[in-house]
Amino acid sequence: MQPIALEPILARMDQEIRDLAMNDPLMIGIHTGGAWIAEHLHRSLAIDSPLCSLDISFYRDDFSRVGLNPRVQSSSLPADVEGREVILVDDVLYTGRTIRAALNEIFSWGRPSLVRLAVALDRPARELPVQADVVGRKIELDADKQAKITRDGNGVLNFEIVTRVP
Repeated sequence: MQPIALEPILARMDQEIRDLAMNDPLMIGIHTGGAWIAEHLHRSLAIDSPLCSLDISFYRDDFSRVGLNPRVQSSSLPADVEGREVILVDDVLYTGRTIRAALNEIFSWGRPSLVRLAVALDRPARELPVQADVVGRKIELDADKQAKITRDGNGVLNFEIVTRVP
């Protein structure tokens, strides 16, 4: 399968976020792919609030089974998200477990007034009742495949379809 063109996906996400007409939103990207996409959207939407990022490693529900990711990054959120409108950005929505972990971490910082979920790719196969408000593209893949976002040395993003390593 060919790499998935990201520009039309980002353009659609940009427009759908604009259509939400949010009031001074706080944009939070989930490391790593979601943070890369959030960088692009934050810039194109000219959001005034600083761009934030989230590493959900310590909030995963499989932490005790798979252990800690050796590349844990720090989360950068404002001291208080209380009452803020939040746009949570991720690269791929699949089972919903990453989003559950991200929401747990966000709520540990405070209680936002609302959270909108924006994802570049939406794969149908939820294990949790999670739905995106903004979807760049819906994609169906076999269970042994995954969509992986990459960024080259010039900052250009691409999605590739790869076979999962068991």
